[in-house]
Amino acid sequence: MDYISFGSGPKNLIMIPGLGNGLKTAKGTAIPFAMLYREYARDYKVYVFSRKNRMEMGYTTKDMARDQKEAMDRLGITDAAVIGISQGGMIAQHLTADYPEAVEKLVLAVTSPGQNKTLQNVVSRWITMAREGDYKHLLIDTAERSYSEEYLKKYRRLYPFLGLIGKPKDFSRFLIQANACLTHDSLDALGKITCPTLVIGGGNDRIVGTRAVPAVAAGIPHSQLVIYPELGHMVYEEAKDFNSRVLEFLSARE
Repeated sequence: MDYISFGSGPKNLIMIPGLGNGLKTAKGTAIPFAMLYREYARDYKVYVFSRKNRMEMGYTTKDMARDQKEAMDRLGITDAAVIGISQGGMIAQHLTADYPEAVEKLVLAVTSPGQNKTLQNVVSRWITMAREGDYKHLLIDTAERSYSEEYLKKYRRLYPFLGLIGKPKDFSRFLIQANACLTHDSLDALGKITCPTLVIGGGNDRIVGTRAVPAVAAGIPHSQLVIYPELGHMVYEEAKDFNSRVLEFLSARE
């Protein structure tokens, strides 16, 4: 399992990224992650985990949560704050429900407790592109569905260059993880999550849909829900106060 770490704080923070991890693991991404999340580095030792290197078809988000717990055990990580984004949030739901002693506080962003038509249609479309090896249009479709129109107006000129570098040798990891999204179901597990939980979503999310994030919050007792009405799936990049809001939640005393 590839992972990176940065920061010198006394507390542990686990970050579990989304489905894009199936195209590129955490290996070699320490500098961009440290820049993007540098606000966390003072108070936390931050770990960003990929899925394990070898997975077989049929692997589930619950299996990935079990792997995550094993990795934490091997590294001696206990009482961690956990941030799960998109599919990473699906994994984090199972991790926290199945191993409550491992998670002190939980942040779930742009994720889902199960299936809906939007999620099924989008991920199925990406699976088709991946099977055809159409890396460029997989990246473009992901961007179009993830970012706000204001953001896309600035960056669509870069589309001709997408896919020129970074194409995986094969798409098996992505396909396994994408299929795990299509079978994810944590509805029965959410009620087992008892640690302080912050749930964040975008009011214009065109990947998991607009009802998924509120459903996650509704299933977790005493969770806090924040919705950015004008943003979509990439709220964690586009919302200027995302990191400060998360840090405020993590540092608050219960």
